Amino acid sequence: MFQFREEFECYLAKYLDKLPTVPLLKEAMEYSVLDGGKRIRPLLTFAGGQLSGANNQTLLPIAAAIEMIHCYSLVHDDLPAMDDDDFRRGKPSNHKAYDEATAILVGDALLTEAFALLAHNHNFTAETKVELLKILSTASGALGMIKGQFLDMHAEQKPVTLEELEEIHNNKTGALIKASIMMGYIAGPNQSQESLQSLSTFAQKVGLMFQIQDDILDATSSSEILGKSAGKDAEQEKATYVNLLGIETAQEYMQKLNTEALALLTPFQTHADPLKALTLYVIERQN
Repeated sequence: MFQFREEFECYLAKYLDKLPTVPLLKEAMEYSVLDGGKRIRPLLTFAGGQLSGANNQTLLPIAAAIEMIHCYSLVHDDLPAMDDDDFRRGKPSNHKAYDEATAILVGDALLTEAFALLAHNHNFTAETKVELLKILSTASGALGMIKGQFLDMHAEQKPVTLEELEEIHNNKTGALIKASIMMGYIAGPNQSQESLQSLSTFAQKVGLMFQIQDDILDATSSSEILGKSAGKDAEQEKATYVNLLGIETAQEYMQKLNTEALALLTPFQTHADPLKALTLYVIERQN
């Protein structure tokens, strides 16, 4: 995984560097994309690809496209009209480093460029390209991430059930995490319909686990460790697992999901080792 991450960082930097666009726009895009981050989604793409025998050169453009969409969502999420956060990944948010109009356009550019990257890539057959674009567009649009963000905004200062909370986060957080794994898997030659179904269920559980840990960290960690403002969920009265269940019960629920998720990987044997390692990281990470 570490080798893939190094290759990924080089690939993404080179791709953005070669974009023939306005220099200041490119600089602002790179500001929010090339600042490290945990790169969980690209690594999940890699891990998903290991299950089906995909090679790194095939997985790199998929991982880059997904990460650009993730970074676009963070840039827009930080805007005053959304979560209104001045810091991201330990430095000023894009709209603070530049301005709000630039940040909006940076997000728009990253979203659009993600699809252009896949559409113009020659590593995939036309059929695979269509499948990748279908998964990514569904996960990032009005049926996925945007739907979840909208539901999340409208759930502030309102009581929600566990079912409603999971609908929010299956979309807001889980959709792109699920897409990362599934797109990596379908890029390889050794795939089956049966494995696709169990992997889809696994990926949904991982997305929920990621969000539960996010909610716990927001309530228990510091801004310095998180690299963004801590305690925002409580301040904005957001619908979170901590607010609904309490920290201890949220942790127990996350462990239950983890047990169920790992059981789904049994048929993949040692090919699932990278995915198992990332699943453990999701629930043990500190930022």
